[in-house]
Amino acid sequence: MRRSTINYQRSKGRRLHDPKSLSRNCRGFAYIALLVAIIIIGISLGAAGKYWSNVMLRDKEEELLFRGDQYRMAIERYVAAVPGSQVYPQSIDDLLKDNRTATGKRHLRQKYKDPISGEDFVEIRNTLTKRIIGVHSPSEKEPLKKAGFPVAYPNFADITKYSEWQFVAAIKSVQASTIVSRPVVTAAPRSISNP
Repeated sequence: MRRSTINYQRSKGRRLHDPKSLSRNCRGFAYIALLVAIIIIGISLGAAGKYWSNVMLRDKEEELLFRGDQYRMAIERYVAAVPGSQVYPQSIDDLLKDNRTATGKRHLRQKYKDPISGEDFVEIRNTLTKRIIGVHSPSEKEPLKKAGFPVAYPNFADITKYSEWQFVAAIKSVQASTIVSRPVVTAAPRSISNP
């Protein structure tokens, strides 16, 4: 009776699926579902990678600001180390050990590399004296940070390349009119009275 039902359904144009053909069709859908899942995972990993790339670049920018500022302050300390003379360093090594002082003072802890490019900073030299007045990054990439810079660097806003972030020492010359001499006040000795 079963065979007659199958034949009857075939004769009407209906096909019954045997268990083998059902599993074959399921494998096809599972394969497509797996491909879709892989594509979705790939897209989400790509988005996460781009996000982390931006986070890492922002960290490198903050490190660039820190290291450039260290050079700028070291140059300012170098110039101020010997009162009365405003001599800038000839090389970065002069910032590491200042031989003009008896103790060989260190104005910079170490030679820093540019975190964006991984290379040494480019020295900015005075055109007349050929001495170092600042540093900048050798990178020609466009920065992510366009605003919100430290007070010492207001001109960094809307700059198009890291190499334009110039960390230049701001040395103020001391003029005689600004020095005010004050007399030294000493306390008068107290008299001890005997009753």
